[in-house]
Amino acid sequence: MLNTNPIPRRATLGLLTVLASTLLVAPVALAGEQDFTLVNKTGVEIHKLHIAPHSSDEWGDDILGKDTLDDGETLHITFHRSEKAAHWDLQIVDEKGNSVTWENLNLLEISTVTLHYKGGKATAELE
Repeated sequence: MLNTNPIPRRATLGLLTVLASTLLVAPVALAGEQDFTLVNKTGVEIHKLHIAPHSSDEWGDDILGKDTLDDGETLHITFHRSEKAAHWDLQIVDEKGNSVTWENLNLLEISTVTLHYKGGKATAELE
């Protein structure tokens, strides 16, 4: 028996439309609210970069992996959309193993972190 009722076809077209629009916005939906841009203006090449929730006692993996971040370079850091922590600590390590840490950065309110190092003092400009 042939079904001539047009409702299932409309429902199918509606479902396809919803599916297509979901696929188009999926990359945006995967971004976390803590995403930020890191700008290296320290005058040194960063060899390791660690970011951890402020409440954590461990740094976890180096997010640069085998790469480095040269002075003047920028890196966009993304979080999974399910991440809930607002306050984060950031640590950089240079080629000699010297490290600098910035603590308690509220990444829900910060979109750019520009790191500076001058006269033996490390600072961060937050936007």
